Amino acid sequence: MRRRLSLGALFLIVVIVLLGLYLQPKIEALIAQTPLCDVFALCPAAPAQTATQTVITTTTSTAVTTTVTTTSSSTATYYSPPPRTKTNGCVASNGLPDPGCSPGAVFVDATVEKICVSGYSSSVRNVPTSEKNAVYAEYGIASHTTGEYEVDHIISLELGGSNDIANLYPEAAEPKPGFHEKDKVENWLHTRVCDGTMKLEEAQRRIATDWVGVYGEMGK
Repeated sequence: MRRRLSLGALFLIVVIVLLGLYLQPKIEALIAQTPLCDVFALCPAAPAQTATQTVITTTTSTAVTTTVTTTSSSTATYYSPPPRTKTNGCVASNGLPDPGCSPGAVFVDATVEKICVSGYSSSVRNVPTSEKNAVYAEYGIASHTTGEYEVDHIISLELGGSNDIANLYPEAAEPKPGFHEKDKVENWLHTRVCDGTMKLEEAQRRIATDWVGVYGEMGK
């Protein structure tokens, strides 16, 4: 009887040892993958990952400069013209648009990286004849000859300007500087934005408020 019990106990010990050897690598792998605190539900919860957006607005006397920063994109800074206050009785003066009718407007997603790519302007240009006619009507121009006027973007497309009517005005060719000279200003500013010597917001503001003054600087 004693011999039988001894053999049974020995068999049980052997089974336990073999089971331990079989389970040991699995237990070690589980421990390596799972922190001990997780086993006992003691690990602190990880903070939730949320997208953030910061909007910083700097107010000036007539307009604002807006900076938008997101976690998923690069920083974009653009000029925010004042709103339109007139839709008729508009009068251009000394080559400049009526600020009440045509203060300018921009595409807020037009970053330097986008506008400095060849072909950008043509990819976003969209000014139908009906919109051009509306611009002429706001400025009281009932008729005109070919080449006398050009419905121009105040803030040019290559500087991030939009096709909104607030960014359009009938620019005369004469007296100079006229729309041909403004084309040179647009190219001059675009070059400086793309080579990093001028901020996009500054170029947008300057062409919207006094492109004639910029033209005068170009010759110096």
